[in-house]
Amino acid sequence: IGYITGAGDKVPESLEQMGFEVTLLGKKELSKNKLSEFDAIITGVRAYNTHDWMNNYYDKLMKYVHEGGNLIVQYNTSSNLGPVRAKIGPSPFTITRTRVTDENAVVTLLKPEHPAFNFPNKISDEDFKGWIQERSIYHGSDTTGKFEKLISMADPGEKADEGSLLVTKHGKGWFTYTGLVFFRELPAGVPGAYRLMANLIALNKKKGF
Repeated sequence: IGYITGAGDKVPESLEQMGFEVTLLGKKELSKNKLSEFDAIITGVRAYNTHDWMNNYYDKLMKYVHEGGNLIVQYNTSSNLGPVRAKIGPSPFTITRTRVTDENAVVTLLKPEHPAFNFPNKISDEDFKGWIQERSIYHGSDTTGKFEKLISMADPGEKADEGSLLVTKHGKGWFTYTGLVFFRELPAGVPGAYRLMANLIALNKKKGF
């Protein structure tokens, strides 16, 4: 896995605990590395806010996805920096300020048959138990109709939102934007978060899980 560090999180260590070999990718590594060697590339939280040079690698990352790669983008904040100007996905989407702060909020799988919920792990309601602090932040809003919305959730008394996990095929590969707080749940050892992350990594099925 290639990991583009963002604003500082412990997800790379968690991925190594899962048995993945993780290579940290900065500006120099992104420019020199042949990205096809990675089964998945994951961007750390707020990577597009933190690194203005990410814009320079949009075409290279999209080529990687189109040729069979798997790019997983963790949340970026909606502000005048980064995401408003940055191109992130193969189709445009908007990053909102929507969040679900109740860690016990009911989670509805909108497409339970989707590979993200079935391979290599069967994801169910049980996988969203024991989460800490919150569920999801800075959701995506599909402005083009090109993304699959996989999860619906809401804080008590609030309107349900479907932007915490957006997935789309691009060429032979996959692109995911997620506001789900993996950066909190993985270091906390939440089993369901590990199981779901493993499934997102496996979307292109390059690894013999």
